[in-house]
Amino acid sequence: METGKRLLSLDALRGFDMIFIMGFASVITAACGLFPGGDSCFLASQMHHVPWNGFHHHDTIFPLFLFIAGVSFPFSHAKQVAGGASKGRIYRKIFTRGILLFLLGLVYNGFFRLDFAGLRIFSVLARIGFAWMFAALLFINSKPGTRAVVSVALLVGYWLLLRFVPAPDAPGADPFSYEGNLVGYVDRTLVPNHLLNKGEFDPEGLLSLIPAIVTAMLGMFTGEFVRLDEKKVPGGKKALYMALAAVAMLVLGLVWSLDFPVNKSLWSSSFVLVVGAYSLGLFALFYYLIDVRGWKKWTKFFEVIGLNSITIYMAQRIIPFGSVNGFFLDGLAGHLPPAAGDLILSIGYFVLCWLFLWFLYKKKIFLKV
Repeated sequence: METGKRLLSLDALRGFDMIFIMGFASVITAACGLFPGGDSCFLASQMHHVPWNGFHHHDTIFPLFLFIAGVSFPFSHAKQVAGGASKGRIYRKIFTRGILLFLLGLVYNGFFRLDFAGLRIFSVLARIGFAWMFAALLFINSKPGTRAVVSVALLVGYWLLLRFVPAPDAPGADPFSYEGNLVGYVDRTLVPNHLLNKGEFDPEGLLSLIPAIVTAMLGMFTGEFVRLDEKKVPGGKKALYMALAAVAMLVLGLVWSLDFPVNKSLWSSSFVLVVGAYSLGLFALFYYLIDVRGWKKWTKFFEVIGLNSITIYMAQRIIPFGSVNGFFLDGLAGHLPPAAGDLILSIGYFVLCWLFLWFLYKKKIFLKV
């Protein structure tokens, strides 16, 4: 594959991933609400996070985004090297991106309220930034075999650490429980007033960054594999091998979950493998359909979102899309049965967000971090 070639499948998959946090999850939930018992049906439940162990589709969104960030790095790194970038310059870009995402996370958490005593330090963006940053540093400084060993060591080491070192302030509790895990103990000991759940726990805490690095590295392994010469490994075979690897990861993750439960909040090692399998399998499908078979006409809708993913994530926090949507649709929704009104408002919000991104796309305005 050419060094500078951009994977359309990657942009489309990123867009597909983001639709669920820019309102499509609410559309699905509202649509289910049109039917008796729909609010609690299987599909509606998939649009919400699980309370603790296990996972729903909504728990795959975050790790899939991190995986995608990993896939893109071997391409951008190769482009930088081909352009004559020094290692120092590449280092600066890696550190800059990690720190900038951390700072954007602080803004998302309410930095400009100036309530620093209670400002949440950890965030989704910080987790993406730092996990990707450490994975990128490993990528440019070690060979694939070394990175594979490091990945296994991080997952196994994290499992053993949590298994045999329970939270000292919860004697007798399950070391993988909300109260008894070491992840929460570390955070509430170091920064108790700066957690999502004050004094208790943060799902993007310090210690759980360790396995998240492997999620990013899984993406980088994938990107590295896709970049192999098409003459040696044709695109169709790449997609097949990725699908088979996804099945293997899924089996291993499910077996591991018998002792170390699949848990997004802990970013458990089994979670890394199970959701890594989902991410790799989904990427293999998108890659095969779009980049191998060339079926690209349907991708524009997702590409518009994928090229400005961080933009819409931040914009929903800053711009009152809900109020704008309500200005136009509250009247119509009020004249409909409650379930239908909720669906109209949910669809309106999603469409409004997409139109905002379409405007930016047409103006060639992209927030690149």
